[in-house]
Amino acid sequence: MLSTVRNDDVTQKDADRAVVVAVTSRAVFECGADDDEVYKVGRAFPLLQALRRVNERLLEQDSAETLLFDVVLVTTDRQQQQQRSRIISSTRRHGLEVGRFCFSSEEDFIEGLLKNSVGLFLTTEGDEASQASQKGVVSALLEQQTTSCSSEKLRVFFCGDSVIQPETGPTPASRAAAQSFSTQVGEMRRKFSMTDSPLSVVMVMSRGGRDSCCAALHTLRFRGVSVDEVYCLAGAPRGPILSELRPHFWLSDGFSSLEE
Repeated sequence: MLSTVRNDDVTQKDADRAVVVAVTSRAVFECGADDDEVYKVGRAFPLLQALRRVNERLLEQDSAETLLFDVVLVTTDRQQQQQRSRIISSTRRHGLEVGRFCFSSEEDFIEGLLKNSVGLFLTTEGDEASQASQKGVVSALLEQQTTSCSSEKLRVFFCGDSVIQPETGPTPASRAAAQSFSTQVGEMRRKFSMTDSPLSVVMVMSRGGRDSCCAALHTLRFRGVSVDEVYCLAGAPRGPILSELRPHFWLSDGFSSLEE
């Protein structure tokens, strides 16, 4: 049974302009004992803080700003479904800026993502990320390293290889969604200076040389995305450098693990 509950404790975002990010409750909270009144925060907590920080800075610059992150908390776990009041109260207790709660079964969570116009779906489960990507929802895995990410600056990593080889994405719909999301992130980034930004955009090129890297940068700039840092690995494993740089999430036209 699919249901969406609005969180009236936070200001609702403009549906036409907001960048909707859905995060699974398993990534946000650690399920404790049955008598725990409030869940402990999980690996996605620094991510949600960083998203909120971007929103705060955007509104500091322009109180009428509508291009903001809008977070949806997705719950498919049956046990947590029965404890939805605890999930909502845990969100409030920890001061998380969650606009809506989407409760669904494992079979219809994709419908929930589509109904909530989700632009990016973040999960700890590869199967969920794969299913969402196949249905045209940009998806990424939240690795354990996310727990040590900065809560003050959102670090978004783009896969340069998929930027110049978009045919490698799982579906045309997911490729189009990835381009749309990157354009929105680029527009957000341009609202801040080069030296004082709560949002950092990084491109990592796993294969190819300087020409391939330049081609990927040109494509991102054509989409309106200015890149803060570039790393050309020329075939070297990307896992070690990504673990060191600690991105909040890694974006390709499909989904990807930082350990690849």
